[in-house]
Amino acid sequence: MEKELKELLGIISGGETLNTEFKQKFSEFEKIAKEFIAFANTKGGKVIFGVRDNGKICGVHSEKEIEELTKKTVSEYIEPVIDFSFEYHEYQGKEIVVVNIPESQYKPHRIQDYKEELLVSEAQVYIRVNDKSVPASKEMIRILRVRSEEKPLYKYQVGKEEKRVFEFLEEFETINVKELSEAANISKRRASRTLVKMVRAGLLIIHTKENGEEFFTYSGEV
Repeated sequence: MEKELKELLGIISGGETLNTEFKQKFSEFEKIAKEFIAFANTKGGKVIFGVRDNGKICGVHSEKEIEELTKKTVSEYIEPVIDFSFEYHEYQGKEIVVVNIPESQYKPHRIQDYKEELLVSEAQVYIRVNDKSVPASKEMIRILRVRSEEKPLYKYQVGKEEKRVFEFLEEFETINVKELSEAANISKRRASRTLVKMVRAGLLIIHTKENGEEFFTYSGEV
């Protein structure tokens, strides 16, 4: 057995993970685009066609069809366009197609909406959490964008909202936008901006649950 195939079978036996998604076949364009986007916006990964959710290899009907549909998905359903590459394997007479998606330098990627600029309140952005692709919150979208643009924070100072965050974390260990809004008696929009800035400043870490909800904790540098 060739080395590359042996490595792939090892990945498949490990099940779906942060970096691995199984697809029995190519389904709807937007559903596949969601998986590609999530990997590009997170740590990269593999979408393996010809494998059922339970890890059973069923093979694809046509390698060429998977290749053509993937290229159409990337060029027409994702903004900005992501990088990708193909691997082709045969196992017990069944064809497997692997689409490799590297982590992108141009986050956040989104479902194509034909807008000139990304609109945080409307964009369909996805990230990878454990073995699922989930919608990114407004806060995560903003963080992905500023990290990609490498925008530094100038003259950042800890104000009363930030101090309220620290007080809340001392008591409860985690905080979200709604909790900060209520604790500091400020709008959710302002609470969101405060938490995003604190992540950018290295004071907090943002976490995403499998249902897409976000919460924040100390970064360990405070």
